[in-house]
Amino acid sequence: MNAETLVPDSTYVDIPSIPWKPTRFPGVEAKTLMENKATGMSTVLMRWAPGAKLPDHEHVAIEQTYVIEGSFRDHDGVCSAGNFVWRRPGSRHAAWTDEGCLMLAIFQKPNKFFD
Repeated sequence: MNAETLVPDSTYVDIPSIPWKPTRFPGVEAKTLMENKATGMSTVLMRWAPGAKLPDHEHVAIEQTYVIEGSFRDHDGVCSAGNFVWRRPGSRHAAWTDEGCLMLAIFQKPNKFFD
């Protein structure tokens, strides 16, 4: 523990105790594991139901995604369980899943949606 601030240096997250929260996108739920509201950085566990879709959006900064179960896709390809995809700042796409998926997503800044 940092003696100057009395705040622990490590923050442990009990993921099973965090409830799944619906997003504004049907079939997409999230558990926010870490968030810095000042910078927009976040780490989010996301669960997509079969057939769920994220509409057209832009990645304002680098986005990183590791797929734990299932798969999701966009116009560039498919990311399946055990694989990783990252997207450059300014990249734009829609994404969807046929079978459903569970993923860990790391955002430097929130996406900008065009729906």
